[in-house]
Amino acid sequence: MENQNFSLTGTVHTGAMARDFSPDDPLCFVDSGTVPGGNFMSDEHVKEKKNSDKNSDTGSSAQPQSLSKGMAQKVTIDVKHVILVLSGKGGVGKSTVSVNLAFALANHGKNVGLLDLDFHGPSIPKMLGIEGKRALVYGNAIEPVHVTGNLAVMSMALLMSDPSTPVIWRGPMKIKAIQEFLSEVTWGSLDYLVVDLPPGTGDEALTIAQLAPNVKGAVIVTTPQEVAVVDAIKAAKFIEKIKLPVIGIIENMSGMICPDCGSTIDLFSRGGGKKAAENLKVPYLGAIPLDPEMVKAGDEGRPIILRHADSPTGKAVDAIMENLVRLIES
Repeated sequence: MENQNFSLTGTVHTGAMARDFSPDDPLCFVDSGTVPGGNFMSDEHVKEKKNSDKNSDTGSSAQPQSLSKGMAQKVTIDVKHVILVLSGKGGVGKSTVSVNLAFALANHGKNVGLLDLDFHGPSIPKMLGIEGKRALVYGNAIEPVHVTGNLAVMSMALLMSDPSTPVIWRGPMKIKAIQEFLSEVTWGSLDYLVVDLPPGTGDEALTIAQLAPNVKGAVIVTTPQEVAVVDAIKAAKFIEKIKLPVIGIIENMSGMICPDCGSTIDLFSRGGGKKAAENLKVPYLGAIPLDPEMVKAGDEGRPIILRHADSPTGKAVDAIMENLVRLIES
């Protein structure tokens, strides 16, 4: 069946969300809603959504419950553990950590889904070497792209014919897309769903926390320097405010491994993530060095956990995954 794609000037094709819109659509340029504890959408948008849902077909095996007074309810999908990966600011390597964490879990026999919710800058497909593939849409069902037999990926980039096309959305469209990425993607039975969130504490993080079932908490990614750690602490406090646990903090780019001599150079200092974890009284999951091979791995679409599993960086990623699993499953 011919694949259907997102288009900013055509029709949105994700099952029940199919509708014509353009950059002048009010769902692209509207206020995003309210803070946790209040309605995500205004009464007007909730009314529009309810009317839209009545007129749409619902053929998915995993349908979200109906809205009650504007509050979206949990989506029912077969997943044991949902892990949110977020950071207080961009540029700390959060998506790189998400990709390698998901691959490490899959390498240990877990059935894993990787959900890229960075609508405005989806980089997961590039990092996995699947940027040329497309997620297939069959009626109200969306088939994710399978990187391996037990690792499935869903990203906005897998629904767009041109990866350079910007997604110009505000809150309600993001909320609807997240709802459908959960309920209409045929994830199958998952041990883990790793959710890569955009930087900050906005609509995407609020919505996935409210809609996804079995959310075990959040992993906060930071780099060692104080300017990044300050924002990581804000992200951790955000997670606490929405009544989720902080699973732990990961310090990325923690010293650079010299490609010539193998020694470690503290380009961005070291220890900021560990100190933040101690101050917040949350687990410290470990540190990942700044490795030039990690950069190559991302550009070439082969995570370092595959390319150099026995390197210090590969071992660091694997150790963090084991710490994570122990905390979640113990």
